[in-house]
Amino acid sequence: MSRVYNFSAGPAVLPEEVLKEAQSDLLDYKGCGMSVMEMSHRSRVFDDIIKEAEKDFRTLVGVPDNYKVLFLQGGGTLQFAQIPMNLMKNRAADYIITGNWAKKAYQEAKIYGDAQAIASSEDKNFTYIPDCSDLPVRPEADYVYICENNTIYGTEYHKLPNTKGKVLVADVSSNFLSRPIDVEKYGLFFGGIQKNVGPAGMVITVIREDLITDDPLPGTPTLMKYKTQADKGSLYNTPNCWAIYICGLVFKWLLGMGGLEEMDRRNRKKAALLYDYLDQSKLFKGTVRKEDRSLMNVPFVTGDKDLDAEFVAEAEKAGLVNIKGHRTVGGMRASIYNAMPYEGVAALVTFMEDFEKKHLK
Repeated sequence: MSRVYNFSAGPAVLPEEVLKEAQSDLLDYKGCGMSVMEMSHRSRVFDDIIKEAEKDFRTLVGVPDNYKVLFLQGGGTLQFAQIPMNLMKNRAADYIITGNWAKKAYQEAKIYGDAQAIASSEDKNFTYIPDCSDLPVRPEADYVYICENNTIYGTEYHKLPNTKGKVLVADVSSNFLSRPIDVEKYGLFFGGIQKNVGPAGMVITVIREDLITDDPLPGTPTLMKYKTQADKGSLYNTPNCWAIYICGLVFKWLLGMGGLEEMDRRNRKKAALLYDYLDQSKLFKGTVRKEDRSLMNVPFVTGDKDLDAEFVAEAEKAGLVNIKGHRTVGGMRASIYNAMPYEGVAALVTFMEDFEKKHLK
């Protein structure tokens, strides 16, 4: 069977070149006689893998020396607790709620202190990003938290909020490595890798060193202290060796493609193709305010649930899979991450055009 165009929001499409390289290494990694999935995380071979992965990530993103790069388990969801445990010194933090994941992070933070929602787009089912130019950031807040790209609802911050001098903490899971960022604008950012970087089972957290403390909230487990992992180079306990290895391959693929500037160019071109079609279509409609549209996740509907279901079923038969929208939005959602080729988006648009002609006769 030939490979399909996989529009899944995560776990998501990976570069075919990366999969082929992993396949060739599967039984015998570079002549060591074993797979990465079998080797000790304390071995010299794996030490080279994790160190090279971090080096390439730093080069790709432009991570300054005063930031730590941590390869952690538990996915993005565990960060919802780990962040307040480590950063909520005054037991206060301000959250901007732009979707399910920001809301879950906010609810988790309330367990550890006074988390307040200082802006929200829930009033319109998260179809826009609220004005963040003059937020009521509290003087006692330890940080301001955002989810930078909202996978379910298809919105994205195209300008970071004014945090009024407070530390910015960002969940960047679904636009991770999709475009250049200025790392120094963040105190901490993290990304679950399964959307745009690698296989499921790991999160990469980038944290400024002055935020790493010996004194997190009382009761913080040893493994949940950023200092524990930072001091041990992400090797305090057995890490997700396979995920780190695949991420390392993806970092090299991205560098070989021209880095994040080139990925930004490609992603904008793909998104423009799909959004331009949606804007002129008489059958399909996008669900997000234009200025807040995500370049990674594109939700759309016909306005008829039965027709939506027919479209999803027919698309799958045509090799355009995992395009059903999240249950809170309905309709369809095309996730067009870095590894989705332009040809995949073009194939989707052509299919949509044909479907529209058939149903608007």
